[in-house]
Amino acid sequence: MAKIIVVTSGKGGVGKTTTSASFATGLALRGHKTVVIDFDVGLRNLDLIMGCERRVVYDFVNVINNEATINQALIKDKHCENLYVLPASQTRDKDALHKEGVARVLDELRQSFDFIVCDSPAGIERGAMMAMYFADEALVVTNPEVSSVRDSDRILGILASKSRRAEQAEEPVKEHLVLSRYAPERVERGDMLSVDDVMEILAIPLLGVIPESPSVLQSSNSGVPVILDEASDAGGAYGDLVARFLGEQRPHRFLSVEKKGFFKRLFGN
Repeated sequence: MAKIIVVTSGKGGVGKTTTSASFATGLALRGHKTVVIDFDVGLRNLDLIMGCERRVVYDFVNVINNEATINQALIKDKHCENLYVLPASQTRDKDALHKEGVARVLDELRQSFDFIVCDSPAGIERGAMMAMYFADEALVVTNPEVSSVRDSDRILGILASKSRRAEQAEEPVKEHLVLSRYAPERVERGDMLSVDDVMEILAIPLLGVIPESPSVLQSSNSGVPVILDEASDAGGAYGDLVARFLGEQRPHRFLSVEKKGFFKRLFGN
């Protein structure tokens, strides 16, 4: 039976879709059959980052409305054998998502997949609430700034009180912190919250720290999840994140300013 993982945040633009794409890809690369679903009805972006926007024929809402089967709507990833994408509709309203329809689609996917990754819209509108409601685990993505962390704290409250697990008095949704766009140099200057600052406020386990990196934008523009760019620091950080999620012990990197040796100082990089 598949595990449902929501990738969520309170604030927009923090890197949820980037995280969803790389997290799902990383799970699939490790042999787990994985589907990633875009819950952002009307403003879909996951298909662009996954590089499959031209192959969208049917979408999540078509399946909910019985206008297409799941097999018709699922798009097989180009780069990874075990990975599938279920895109959002770009023309429908957020109200097209309803509990009965979403539950039916997720229950059907549970029969065939190991992991279902739900790429949530920002905030607490209908698509976000639907993505969070059915979650077994949550990756809460935040930037190291006060407004982003505050909004993420609000999301933690919703996961604790408005999820299906909360309603049915089951084990609570397991929460993981993903700190994105982290720049140790800015932390040292006092321009950005530190990892310890964020963890003190949110009080959930740290799964991964994703450094601020130009490779994220480059990968998004080329339609390839950044985790596949193994030479980049962000790609390596997402690889570590997936390994930790699956139970491996890996130290956190990119938390402090790299100290340059004598020759690097003398000649540069």
